[in-house]
Amino acid sequence: MEVSSLRHWKVIPILLITLQFTTNMVLSLVDAPFDNQRNIEYIKSSCSSTTYPRLCYRSLSIYANKIDTSPRLLVDTALNVTLKASKSTSRLMVKISRIHGLRPRVAAAMADCIEVIGDSVDELQQSIEELGHVSRSNFALTMSDIQTWVSAALTDEDTCMDGFAGKSMNGNVKTMVRKRIVKIAHLTSNALALVNNYASTQSNLP
Repeated sequence: MEVSSLRHWKVIPILLITLQFTTNMVLSLVDAPFDNQRNIEYIKSSCSSTTYPRLCYRSLSIYANKIDTSPRLLVDTALNVTLKASKSTSRLMVKISRIHGLRPRVAAAMADCIEVIGDSVDELQQSIEELGHVSRSNFALTMSDIQTWVSAALTDEDTCMDGFAGKSMNGNVKTMVRKRIVKIAHLTSNALALVNNYASTQSNLP
């Protein structure tokens, strides 16, 4: 009788621990959709201040869990998304430039584009690195540098597009290049808007 009673009391703590674990899991699953919805709403609200809000939301909402509601992580993600797209475009342009039979003016425009998009990639990378070092003591100076680099990246992309202006540049190459450059220019513009928003207040510091 005493042995049976002892076993009974040993089982109770195990049941309580199991119940608590199960309860925590259920609560976690219940809270997750609400947290994700909050993050998505934060991204949507932040993107509303950009020039291309729909593109902004589409490109960033898939990272809602990572971004949470952090202005710094929002900017970091926007810059990384832009950098990834810029690198992809740069690789494509290098491949196109190796096509035989390109008209001289198209080939020259491609060469110029490859150079300036390379500069844009470097400036975006520098911005991301600097953002990782931002703190309350260096906030204003660091954010000013980041704004300068992202603005320069946008200028480089505009320069590339200008090289393909004019009727004499019509053709599949122009269409393909401009489509990709316009995309990264819009991403860069959005990233710059989010950088400017973050830079406007030190209360957003991590």
